[in-house]
Amino acid sequence: MPEIVEIPIELTRFKLPQAVQARLQFLLDRQDEGLTLSQVERQEAEGLVELAEFLSLLRLRSTQVTK
Repeated sequence: MPEIVEIPIELTRFKLPQAVQARLQFLLDRQDEGLTLSQVERQEAEGLVELAEFLSLLRLRSTQVTK
């Protein structure tokens, strides 16, 4: 039997702060331009991408549940 996890509605509306989104975009743009990111920058970008994907998944799941 699948376990049901309730997600607070406030969390499903959470978005990356604009400064964090801008930092992620900066790192991704540098990478797209062929510039090498340092190991720390790569880890930062990977973590921010994972967070952004997680938040997108939360929003998607919440819209499916509320319909």
